[in-house]
Amino acid sequence: MLGKYLISPLIKVLENGWFACAVSIRSGKGQSSTDRVLRFTRLFRDHGSAADYARSEGSQWIGAVSTASRPV
Repeated sequence: MLGKYLISPLIKVLENGWFACAVSIRSGKGQSSTDRVLRFTRLFRDHGSAADYARSEGSQWIGAVSTASRPV
């Protein structure tokens, strides 16, 4: 959890042995919940690097959303 958001890296092993990643960013509960999934084109040689990248990008996205939603 990062504030009100749950960040979940999604990792997939490709046929060539490389790893692709995406990140799920969830907020809310029940019928009021939302889930945004960001998919990335960058490939990684290991699971850990792919997961770290997805978490980092998810955290950056939350920062961008939080900054954009603040009143001026």
